[in-house]
Amino acid sequence: MPLARPLLLLAGCAAPLAAQTAPPPTAPPPDDIVVTGRGLADAPADRAFGVVVIDRARLEENAARRLESVLGEVAGLQQFRRSDSRSANPTAQGITLRGIGGNASSRALLILDGVPQADPFGGWIAFPAYATGRLGRIKVTRGGGSGYWGPGALAGTVELESATPGELGGLDGAVSYGSRDSLEAQGAATLERGGGFATLSGAYGRGDGFTPIVRAARGSVDRPAAYEQASGAIRAAVEVAPATELQANVTAFDDRRERGTPFTDNRSRGADASVRLVGHGRWGFSALAYVQTRDFRSSFAAIDAARTTATRTLDQYSTPATGIGGRIEIAPPLGRTLSLRVGVDLRGLEGESQELATFVAGAPTRRRVAGGRTRTAGLFADGSVEAGAFTLALGGRVDRWTITRGRLVERTLATGVGVTDLRFPDRDGTEATGRAGLAWRVDDAATVRAAAYRGWRLPTLNELYRPFRVGADANGPNAALGPEQLSGVEGGATLTPLPGLSIGATVFHNRLADAIANVTAGAGPGQFPLVGFVGANGVYRIRRNLDAVRSTGLEVDAAWQLGPVATRLSWSRVDARVDASGAAAALDGLRPAQTPRDQIAGSVSWRAGDRAASLTLRHAGGQWDDDANTRRLAPATTLDAYAAWPLTARLAVEARAENLADERIEAAITGADLIERATPRTLWIGLRLR
Repeated sequence: MPLARPLLLLAGCAAPLAAQTAPPPTAPPPDDIVVTGRGLADAPADRAFGVVVIDRARLEENAARRLESVLGEVAGLQQFRRSDSRSANPTAQGITLRGIGGNASSRALLILDGVPQADPFGGWIAFPAYATGRLGRIKVTRGGGSGYWGPGALAGTVELESATPGELGGLDGAVSYGSRDSLEAQGAATLERGGGFATLSGAYGRGDGFTPIVRAARGSVDRPAAYEQASGAIRAAVEVAPATELQANVTAFDDRRERGTPFTDNRSRGADASVRLVGHGRWGFSALAYVQTRDFRSSFAAIDAARTTATRTLDQYSTPATGIGGRIEIAPPLGRTLSLRVGVDLRGLEGESQELATFVAGAPTRRRVAGGRTRTAGLFADGSVEAGAFTLALGGRVDRWTITRGRLVERTLATGVGVTDLRFPDRDGTEATGRAGLAWRVDDAATVRAAAYRGWRLPTLNELYRPFRVGADANGPNAALGPEQLSGVEGGATLTPLPGLSIGATVFHNRLADAIANVTAGAGPGQFPLVGFVGANGVYRIRRNLDAVRSTGLEVDAAWQLGPVATRLSWSRVDARVDASGAAAALDGLRPAQTPRDQIAGSVSWRAGDRAASLTLRHAGGQWDDDANTRRLAPATTLDAYAAWPLTARLAVEARAENLADERIEAAITGADLIERATPRTLWIGLRLR
């Protein structure tokens, strides 16, 4: 799979630095402004909600050097499936929190420098686009209703911030060689001048991959799932007025993977551009405009029972999608005890899936196009009041949404005669959401908090209009799907009984009304609406709005810094259940698919100057692969390791190990009860230039 490799020349990660801390809530005098490329300061309202911050040092110590692996250190934050972005189908990489389940579309909102990142057509996340070496901080807010970031924050918000020039240094680079002939490289070069900076960064990775199907079930058709991925970014920021900076970002990525058999290759490509004007003075403000382009292609195959023959069943040869949006927010000067952000945001998404389908004797006989357009426009206000030991946070927004141009068209290739020509009616609606929280600083060692919130998410174009297949199984779309709405309450406390020791706990209850799920509606062999024939080992499902998903749980996060040694623990325990009636009544009382009861992440790290070492243990409890709770994925516990040792003042050797004990991580079970695994033991050795 050829791919241009000039990004290798940029190989590298930034040097370890001290943990990034949140900027103060009040802006410094204009003379002290340093151009960083960041947005407005963190709001005091964050004290009332469950917030976890991952600093640059933790980004560098991650053994996989992949965003999804880093996010896995926040218990309760998960992808739809356990596989990472080297072997998973990209359409299975939505993210969520708090056990409310999913169907591959994200139920948590991912933001990069203020720009929403979910795929405009399908809502999944293109993880290879985010090289960890170019990130400076990740801020995770558990719980919905993030008013000023827009719709989609059902279960929480994940804010990615690009690294500042101080975090990157002038020139940084790292290159590693790993198991299965794998190669990884990241790099960044930064030029600083008075009043501004420019950064060029790139990343590249390739590998022969591992065979996804477990050894006992493999046939001659099974083979390693190779991958090749690259990304690049250009960032610039310049001071255009006192305490005001203009920021410009351009990013691009190319991601090629195979799923481990013939006719299962896929490719994702995309490019983003954004411009943001940020004022850090007495009147804070931010004005952002952005455009996103994506294209995705994927091929699907049917495998015979003996796993000796693969036959192409679908060629999704192009899925062009575009996202265009902007937001304006203002933070007026209200004094030291009052904080407020008010603004407006707009986002328009458009895309379609173009497919060759109904293969006969290895050749397609039909062409199918499915897609449409959605628009959202919102007004929001979010603020806080500090009164002595209390911080009161209040926020709300009103959104107007439209779904238009929905279509599913299928024609025969030989004659052009229409087989299916569905044009769905336009729809619109209004959603009001918000959040409220209270934090009480009991004393220097204890803070208690409580919050309530409501968030919402519009169905994706993929959920509304596109039928799809996974192995022998087939899923039908549902153009009548309504928006999901989540309401929740939580309470928690943070204790700091000793210097360097912090312990936080949160109890929560969420209810996701009208949850979109893939609901089993039949089994093969047979013909089914919009998907055609399903074989004897296959299951037919259709997307539906369930009555609700209820999730009650506990989250614990602890950290202890003792000299050069740091320990961290994150634990999430969730009891999640489906409320269902009517056509989905068989699901009532079951657990949502892909939702473990327990998730645990713990690490021990040591750092002395440029020398560093860490061990990270992760555990995911057993979970159901399907909505009917018939295919159970076993629990999995993995151990990762990282070490860095300087050779010279600028050069260090790095060693990394993923899944050191080679635990079998079950990621999926197909209709024929075949188990697919996630990443086996992977060892890396490399050099880092600072």
